[in-house]
Amino acid sequence: MAAGASSVTVGALKAIFNSEGDLEPHFQSPTLQCVQIRSMTAQPNLPERFRIVLSDINNYIQTMLASHLAASSVWTVSDWIHTPEANYVIHNGKLKKGSFVRLTKFQTNQVKGKKILIVLELDVLEELGECEKIGDPISVDSGPGSEVRAQPTSVSSTSFYGNKQQQLPTPSDSHRLALVRATGSAGVTNIHPIEALSPYAHKWTIKARCTNKSGIKTWHNKNGEGKLFSVSFLDDSGEIRATGFNDQCDALFDLFQEGGVYYISSPCRVQLAKRQFSNVNNDYELTFERETVVERAEDQENVPQVRFNFTSIGGLGDVEKDSLIDTIGVLKEVGEINEIISKTTGKPYSKRDLTLVDNTGFSVRLTIWANSATTFDVPLESVIAFKGVKVSDFNGRSLSLLSSGSMTIDPDIDEAHKLKGWYDAQGRTDIFSSHATTSGTMGTAGGRNDVHKTLAQVREENLGMSETPDYFTTKATIIYLRPENVFYPACLSDGCNKKVLEIEPGKWRCENCNKTHPKPVYRYIMSASVSDHTGQIWLSCFDETGRLIMGMSADELSEMKENDERNDTKTAAGVFDEATCKTWVFRCRAKMDNFQDQQRVRCQVLSANAINFAVEANRLAEVIKLYNIQ
Repeated sequence: MAAGASSVTVGALKAIFNSEGDLEPHFQSPTLQCVQIRSMTAQPNLPERFRIVLSDINNYIQTMLASHLAASSVWTVSDWIHTPEANYVIHNGKLKKGSFVRLTKFQTNQVKGKKILIVLELDVLEELGECEKIGDPISVDSGPGSEVRAQPTSVSSTSFYGNKQQQLPTPSDSHRLALVRATGSAGVTNIHPIEALSPYAHKWTIKARCTNKSGIKTWHNKNGEGKLFSVSFLDDSGEIRATGFNDQCDALFDLFQEGGVYYISSPCRVQLAKRQFSNVNNDYELTFERETVVERAEDQENVPQVRFNFTSIGGLGDVEKDSLIDTIGVLKEVGEINEIISKTTGKPYSKRDLTLVDNTGFSVRLTIWANSATTFDVPLESVIAFKGVKVSDFNGRSLSLLSSGSMTIDPDIDEAHKLKGWYDAQGRTDIFSSHATTSGTMGTAGGRNDVHKTLAQVREENLGMSETPDYFTTKATIIYLRPENVFYPACLSDGCNKKVLEIEPGKWRCENCNKTHPKPVYRYIMSASVSDHTGQIWLSCFDETGRLIMGMSADELSEMKENDERNDTKTAAGVFDEATCKTWVFRCRAKMDNFQDQQRVRCQVLSANAINFAVEANRLAEVIKLYNIQ
């Protein structure tokens, strides 16, 4: 990301559109980031077209790829390209969202008062890769300070939801607001889908349900202070987030109620979404302006309720850290309210931990904050649907409900009814696994995902042959344990675990700690041959795994072997026999290793667990689904 950011020609877009003569040299072939690619509705008998949004970090501009169809220096909408050749950089996968391009030939244009950049030639800088949108660019059409300027919002007292008193406008304002109100009312018959909103849409009205409303937040910085709130809207086509600042916050906060249906009419600013503040699945977001019209719809029905895209608790192991998801589960435990102090602001925050379970056999800890934590009063065994929770890798996997998220108690949806039926039938007595102790968790090194593999897949996919280690989970049976060098004498110092040498009877020397101990502590360092239905590999196991497999500590096994040597018995051999032919779920790391000047792949066991049959049955059921058996 650093290389891409440093390569972008910051300020290029303003310079291109504000230049009255020749551009400065470094603006003549600017490097920009592609922050959006959207397919446009194709016209009859014409191929697919794309709308591209490019950013110079400060500003963004809608861009169209253009052909050399016109000899004139003036471009019109009809000159935008409709030929497959111009879309080649998209169809061949070179130009992607987040990639970087160098414009070598371009022209400016205006369509319906909006600035447009026509790209004649460009180079995709594949060496810079792709990354998330850099910075928070604003439209190149916006004037200085337009991002933070707040203006009062007009609200109709006769038809709008709520009874907030408005200051009387001046006569000129009254005339203007009346026109806006009439336009908004008349435009109700021409409803735009949320999906069609963009910075280049004009005179639109959406009809949408308010699915979430935040509290009022305040800020203080060197530029002043202010307040804001945000709401999320949903219709049949999608969802979008809207924010009201300062005067708009005062005018509109009490008007919106979660679950209500509203008409929202332009003028209302549409801009690229700030992903760090939103969990809504839309590339754009709205900002309420002075003349934005908000009207409560008389028909509160024909708009969908909250839309969920659930991730099961068992499936959290396949979700990247810091992802925003929706999930649903049965409330198993409710923790006490705790208070933490923010390291950045020094302010105290209330939190409460909930434990959720579902029919995948997993449990997860979910944290709620502030008012949600202090006012939480939901009975145990209720079904709760959460929208907008953040995934953390703490304790394997844990969740946190964002301020922009929401929770619905016992929702009237199929997923909730199925969970309730499962829990009443069998879930109440089930034993659940957490992502901290089972396979399918994230690897402790680097936060990598442990994908379940058969032993044949481990070999065929050459795991461990790359420069970085590979992590995998496998279910296998121990068929042989090498009895030689099964443990070693280790240092007694906390956290050392280095091998010690006996310099004389009763004196064991650790070169790492520079200490001498009266005796060592023995630790396992085992080699196990394991097999499944596809093949066999050797695994290296250390002390924690060895204790689990052998059923005793290495000290106990060492003493047993010494007794066998003195008494000519084979008690220790029986322990090895008892440990074989048992099946475990191993979480492993495959890495290239050097041994006697030869490179080989070494598979090291990070943890081992007995089979959780409920979890394993669900995993196998998911595998069966992949075969599409009817």
